[in-house]
Amino acid sequence: MMDSGLIGKIEKAKRYAEERDRISFKSLEATLKGENNDHTVKYQDGKWQCTCSYFQSHSICSHIMAFETILDKMVQKAEQV
Repeated sequence: MMDSGLIGKIEKAKRYAEERDRISFKSLEATLKGENNDHTVKYQDGKWQCTCSYFQSHSICSHIMAFETILDKMVQKAEQV
């Protein structure tokens, strides 16, 4: 049986999840399973990194673009060269 305090916390959590502009990431590290290989994507202090070869020469890649889409407005966009 849930008490009223827990019910209030659940309702607040749902509201926070819907109001994504409240959330911003300072750092993140994740693995994206690509079509050919897995790639580690990192976000730290507004800067992106990816282990794929395309990122190494272009400073942007599909893996980072995917995370930017998922994390819309919660992270800074990668600087495109």
